[in-house]
Amino acid sequence: MKVARRQFLQSAAGAAALLAAPRGAAAQAYPERPVRLITGFPPGTATDTDARLIAQSLSERLGQQFIVDNRTGAGTNIAVESVVRSPPDGYTLLMITVTNAVNVTLYQNLNFDIVRDIAPVAGTMRTVNVLVVNPALPVHTIPEFIAYAKAHPGKINYASGGHGSAPNMAAELFKLMTGVDLVHVPYRSSFASDLIGGQVQVAFTPIPLSIAFIRDGKLRPLAVTGTKPSDALPGIPTVAQFVPGYEADVWHGVGAPKNTPADIIAKLNKEIGAALADPRMIAKFANLGAEPMPMSPGEFGQFVIAEIDKWAKVVRFAGVKLE
Repeated sequence: MKVARRQFLQSAAGAAALLAAPRGAAAQAYPERPVRLITGFPPGTATDTDARLIAQSLSERLGQQFIVDNRTGAGTNIAVESVVRSPPDGYTLLMITVTNAVNVTLYQNLNFDIVRDIAPVAGTMRTVNVLVVNPALPVHTIPEFIAYAKAHPGKINYASGGHGSAPNMAAELFKLMTGVDLVHVPYRSSFASDLIGGQVQVAFTPIPLSIAFIRDGKLRPLAVTGTKPSDALPGIPTVAQFVPGYEADVWHGVGAPKNTPADIIAKLNKEIGAALADPRMIAKFANLGAEPMPMSPGEFGQFVIAEIDKWAKVVRFAGVKLE
C-alpha cells in the first residue's frame, strides 16, 4: 500500500507541476471527442447530481460533450473497475466519493487498488449528511433520539444506499459513538419514498438528497454531521454538539486511469477549478446544501489517502460486514 500511495501522489505531483507549464500538444487538442464521466450511483443521487453539474460545465468550457455514465452495483466497485480497465487517454473519468475510500477496507478481494490504479484529478464538492427522521418518530433532538433508540433497541430501522455508502458509515459511526442499536436496511436505489412512507424511520442522508423533503415537511432534520452548522439548514445543530468528536462529511472528486498524461490531468484540473469558481455553480451547490471543494491533483490525492485511513478505523471498530 505504501508503494501504491507513493505512485498515487507522484502522478498527482506531475500534474500539479504542469498546471503552471506550457500545454503539450495532447492537452491542447484534448478533448477531440466525447468524454465519459462514470459514477457508481444511480440517477437522482447526490453524486449523480454533482457529476451532471460538472459534466455540463466541462462540456460548455471545452466544446466537447462530457457524458455521465451511471454504472451501479457492487458498492460502486463496478464503476471503478470499468475506469481502471479503460485506456489512460482522458476520455474515461471517474467520480470518486467517500464510498470509494471506505471500500478499500470494506472489501477484501477487490480487483483493483484505487490508490494505485486511479490518478487523482480534482476535488469537486463537499457537503454533510443530515440525520433525518420520519415525522411520526416522536423525537425532535439528538438527545431525544438517543434516549428513544436506547429504550427501543433493535426496533428502529435506518436506510442507506448500501454497505459502505456515506449514509451507512455515518450511521455506523453514530452507533459506535453513542451505543444505540439501529437496524441497517440497505437500498440499491433511492430510499426516499420508504423513509417518507415510514417503512424505515431514520437516515443519514447527504443534504442534496433530502433538502427538498425537509423543506416540504416530509422529513424532520435533527442534526448535520459536519463540524459546523449548514447554511442550507439554518437553526439545525451539529451532531458533534451532543456527541463530541463526531464528523461525517460527504465529498466527491474526479479521477482518471493511472498513466493518463499529466498534461491532460492538469488541463482537467484547471477547467474543473474554473467551473467551481463560477458564481452560477456556487449558487447551484448552495441550493443543494453543498459547497465547492477545489483541490489540486496533489491535494486531492492526499485527501483521499487521509479519508481511507479515517474510515478504515470505523469499518474495523464498528464491525461493518458485507451480507
